[in-house]
Amino acid sequence: MIRIAPISTSAHIASNIVLDLQSHFVEALNDLSRTLGSDKPFSPVEWFRDEGIHGGGVRYESRDEQLFNRGSVNYSQVHYDDDETKKLSSATAISTIIHPNNPFVPSMHMHISWTQMRDGSGYWRVMADLNPSNPDESDTQQFENILREAGGRYYEEGSAQGNRYFYIPALGRHRGVSHFYLENFNTGDEVADQKFALSFGKKVIDTYISIIRNAIQKRSHYDEVAKANQLNYHTLYLLQVLTLDRGTTSGLLIHDQNDVGIMGSLPSHVDKQLLQSWVGRLNGVQNDLLQAIVDALGEGDEILVDENIKATLANVVRQHYKQYPQAIALQASGDHIPSTVNNHR
Repeated sequence: MIRIAPISTSAHIASNIVLDLQSHFVEALNDLSRTLGSDKPFSPVEWFRDEGIHGGGVRYESRDEQLFNRGSVNYSQVHYDDDETKKLSSATAISTIIHPNNPFVPSMHMHISWTQMRDGSGYWRVMADLNPSNPDESDTQQFENILREAGGRYYEEGSAQGNRYFYIPALGRHRGVSHFYLENFNTGDEVADQKFALSFGKKVIDTYISIIRNAIQKRSHYDEVAKANQLNYHTLYLLQVLTLDRGTTSGLLIHDQNDVGIMGSLPSHVDKQLLQSWVGRLNGVQNDLLQAIVDALGEGDEILVDENIKATLANVVRQHYKQYPQAIALQASGDHIPSTVNNHR
């Protein structure tokens, strides 16, 4: 079982916030499954950091294959109160990605976390982005509007950082169509920042659920072209996550106790030949990483990304950055580069 450490009041509050967001989202997704899918609720899977001594978490995974291609809503809290050699006291997060099955329904990613250092200082990380394979202007505008409303006075900064972070230089395009990203967010008003994190998350969740429901009801029929676009986009999504995303890389470098959970953002299938065609377009040794990813997918064209493949890919990424630690500098960033890995050392 997960041991609850005597972590600070701020970390306890952060835990309550992200657990509230997780419960809110899972309940809403389960309601979609009951009303529009095959009535199969998300299923919990626990994981443990050092057998629970240093925390762990629970992720809820989608089971309704009629409605979801892949879906994961993750809660985690890692703490080191018993190890004074660590710079980090605790890290508490919700990280979620939903890939609907219908290619006309957009994917959505959200990450909200509180990082607290041993000296008591801390900061929030607040991210959300809409990721359609077949973009619809009304969906984009609805999501952008809620980012503007939820972000409030931080919208311009969050939008600018998001557009920078989710850009894929090798392909000359962004991962999604609407992005928000605040790194090292701390205004000095702890209570206000906590309220902002909770409010932002709930508004994004509620809006995305509305987008899913409306899109399924209005765009229930699709053809092979739309599905092909979805496969291509899912391949691009895997490229961005495994070669540019700092959160994914940091999680894999810190420990190997939740590899499948960290890879929960990956869609169910990717086009191996399309991925191969991008080798040579990345920066420096990142081409070696991409080739190793392609090789790890095995034989075939349309590859099922099952748990074995996820575990293999996790190890490929981990070994690459152990061999080329300087390559982390080639990954995406907003205005600030978090020292996530060093915080755990």
